[in-house]
Amino acid sequence: MIETGKQLSRTIEIDDARAISFMGPELRVYSTPSILSDIEFACRDLLLTMLDEGMDSVGSHVALEHVGAAKLGQRAGVVVAVTEANKRRITFSASVTCGGRAIANASHVRTIVSVADLKARIGQL
Repeated sequence: MIETGKQLSRTIEIDDARAISFMGPELRVYSTPSILSDIEFACRDLLLTMLDEGMDSVGSHVALEHVGAAKLGQRAGVVVAVTEANKRRITFSASVTCGGRAIANASHVRTIVSVADLKARIGQL
């Protein structure tokens, strides 16, 4: 059963792989694609705690607003919460902060899938 309001929080270190490099060493900050990836994995991990064996989810929509910076070496907090469950379509809110400042806000939708059914469909492509 999917619980609306259920949350997951995690701390992410802004490491080399998560920081942009194209603006030089003094502007190594948490990249938008890394923020999105960290949000998606947090939402999936939260959802997995509520799914039966053999079930998983795929991302189907995201709206992300990147509003602040977190520098290489800093730690960011990612908080995701289930805001709506409509059959297989689960909507999450997400916030990312660093040092009490907002870094990003997002809405993310994941669709619940049967892993076996998905493998069969992908195998037919």
